[in-house]
Amino acid sequence: MKVMRLKVMLIAGGLGFLAFLGLLAFVAIFISDEEHSSDGGDFIHDIGGISVSADVLKHQPMVEKYAQEYGISEYVSTLLVIIQVESGGKLPDVMQSSESLGLPPNTLDTEASIKQGTKYFADLLRSVEKNEGDINVVIQAYNYGGAFIDYVAKRGSSYSFELAESFAKERSGGSKVTYSNPIAVKKNGGWRYRYGNMFYVDLVSQYFISPQFDDELVQIVMDEALKYEGYPYVFGGSNPSTSFDCSGLTQWSYRKAEINLPRTAQQQYDATEHITLSEAKPGDLVFFHSTYNAGTYVTHVGIYVGNNQMYNAGDPIGYADLTSSYWQKHLIGAGRIKQ
Repeated sequence: MKVMRLKVMLIAGGLGFLAFLGLLAFVAIFISDEEHSSDGGDFIHDIGGISVSADVLKHQPMVEKYAQEYGISEYVSTLLVIIQVESGGKLPDVMQSSESLGLPPNTLDTEASIKQGTKYFADLLRSVEKNEGDINVVIQAYNYGGAFIDYVAKRGSSYSFELAESFAKERSGGSKVTYSNPIAVKKNGGWRYRYGNMFYVDLVSQYFISPQFDDELVQIVMDEALKYEGYPYVFGGSNPSTSFDCSGLTQWSYRKAEINLPRTAQQQYDATEHITLSEAKPGDLVFFHSTYNAGTYVTHVGIYVGNNQMYNAGDPIGYADLTSSYWQKHLIGAGRIKQ
């Protein structure tokens, strides 16, 4: 389940942090090759909504220990997925965190790797929160280094694949290499820039499993919406052939459950029963103001999925964390669809 506490989306985005000093200047070039991640075999679904290998899951107690030490216990699932991507849980330096200390790759033993990787993630998290970014900025920065946070902050604070790509292009001087990971093949035919891994967010995201809902109609809506996860945001988009904007995604997805919503975020807000976010249940809508100059009060809408998370047409389409400073600043509240 791609539901994380920051995101943002995390989105989710984003899916609120402390100044990230020394590490911010260090640019870690962590290249997560597909041979390190475990793409087959027996996967175990933990309570955090992730699908990881037994080799990764055995590190959970130590991840929990250091996540608690650094005040990020809510990110245990994300840290385990990073281990899945970085090493499949099979290398001593399971989080490939040696580089974040300026050491050669695979220098740290397992406990030192988890301790440093967790601390590094926590530092990135605080820096991104300070810049009002989202969880995907944190995840990509784990691969690229803290410089990516400043790069994104100067271009609107929110993660997008295009920003990850342009950052790698600048840092590599435009040099490309073949990259046969299926995610890359699907997205661009199978290449990446020779700097870090511009697909890192996608690599991490694939290990979060889809949520299951008690309400049958909500499940229908989310089953449809999740088909477009990772698609780019397209202003005015309202069907799979063009991708979606925020209200286009909600209108299309709810229509699959035979619920007809009007087209724009403002119209959808006007058509719902207004409730607070604390009253929201999965399947309710979440509304925001002033995310851009739309000429209306309501400018963005997402689908509430529980645990202060929403699924929305950000860029890309995916989960976002409603506790992040960005979404809190723009939050209007939730809306319950009148039936």
